[in-house]
Amino acid sequence: MIEIISAIDIIDGKAVRLSQGNYNQKKIYNEDPLEVAKMLENHGIRRLHIVDLDGAKAHRIINYRILERIASRTSLIIDFGGGLKSDSDLEIAFENGAQMITGGSIAIKNPEIFQRWIDKYGANRIILGADCRNRKISVAGWTEDTEEELIPFIAHWRKRGISKVICTDISKDGMLAGPNIELYKEIRTFDPELYLIGSGGVSELQDIENLEKAHIPAIIIGKAIYEGKIQLKDLIRFVENQD
Repeated sequence: MIEIISAIDIIDGKAVRLSQGNYNQKKIYNEDPLEVAKMLENHGIRRLHIVDLDGAKAHRIINYRILERIASRTSLIIDFGGGLKSDSDLEIAFENGAQMITGGSIAIKNPEIFQRWIDKYGANRIILGADCRNRKISVAGWTEDTEEELIPFIAHWRKRGISKVICTDISKDGMLAGPNIELYKEIRTFDPELYLIGSGGVSELQDIENLEKAHIPAIIIGKAIYEGKIQLKDLIRFVENQD
């Protein structure tokens, strides 16, 4: 059974979504992310992916107080990303309720620190963020493109202890035009044991069913829920058997 992970992106303390990572195409869905988190939990969602978009731009954790509110007032299992660049950032995230963190830019810009996090906290708590545009890694809240190729990037960190990867096809994110299943299948063919978490583009239940048929372990869903393209009640059959 595919794991369903809901997403809350935060700017200025509010729950928002971007289109293709463009900060100028921001839509506010709720002034209080805690209300969104409680709604998700009340419909059986157990896993939450929180992205600190302010932190991603500022290169340091910003919205940790919102993380703490959600973590302390729900039982959601939270992974947190965006702007985690130092040991202090990581400690703040964990101290405020994140069970896992996602690191993307840090793995490119300061791999020594990222490796230290993997060694200290283990693969169950450190997720690699592999956000790509045209199969090349993008960093800093998707504002900077690199020449790092996606699959070699994942392979590099797999050898260094990573077991979970969130892969976002930026061209699909927030567009409600369907996920890049072929890309995910290619990654899984290269590394069948990888716990691959797809992200970006899911717009209907059929997308989830197609991902499940392709044996993609997990998928992050955000805008489709907020826009009403997918009803939370219809996700119950996917989440009721999740551990």
